[in-house]
Formats: sequence, structure tokens, C-alpha cells
Amino acid sequence: MKKLKKELQDKSSLELATVCANAALDTKAEDLVVLDVQGLSSFTDYFIIMSGRSSRHVQGLAEAMEKAMRSKRISVAKAEGIKEGMWVLLDFADVVVHIFYHEQRSFYNLEGLWHDAPRVEINEN
Repeated sequence: MKKLKKELQDKSSLELATVCANAALDTKAEDLVVLDVQGLSSFTDYFIIMSGRSSRHVQGLAEAMEKAMRSKRISVAKAEGIKEGMWVLLDFADVVVHIFYHEQRSFYNLEGLWHDAPRVEINEN
């Protein structure tokens, strides 16, 4: 991960997930869920799953989240699906974000696949 702003340098992956989740909620993400996959996954600590009302809303959520995280000097390691706007994946290393068009979300059912992962309550700003 690139050098973080001073106030984020000592943040845990949960605190970074909270930053991500709040950026999504500020952009009107729907049905936001944060899953703690530590111990279940070797590649990340948290999944953030959310829905958008349309493909354009999904794209807007992804763009807004990338911008919010970039402002904290956290850049996305990998982004996929932004052009299509049906399922966008943003990989911030310790936090992986899935943004679905609502019909795609029920089809892929990530919450069901990761049913062993505890849900994390996010306190909004």
C-alpha cells in the first residue's frame, strides 16, 4: 500500500473498511454489508458489498469511492467492471469492495458464499 496520510498510518484494516463504507454510504449505496473474512480468506481482511440502483449508479459509487480513498492516499490495486456497471470490484488490499447492480447481487449471492464471515456494524459519520 502506498504511503498513507498521517492520520491513517496506524489504522487497522477495520478502520480502513469503515472509511470505505462511509464513502459508499455518502454516495447513497444500498444494502451495504461489511464482512470480516479474516481467517477465512488469505487475500483480504474485509469484504464490503453494496448495491446500486442502475448501472450508472454502480459506476458512480465506484468513482466516488476511488476518489474518497485516493484523497486518503489509498489507491486501488485493481478495479474491474467499471465500464459495464453491473459488478464492480475494487481491491484496496486489506479491503475488497463489491458494487453490484441489484439484480446481479442476488444472482452471485456473495453473502451466501461467505456465510461463515461475521457481519460488521459500521457507524456512519
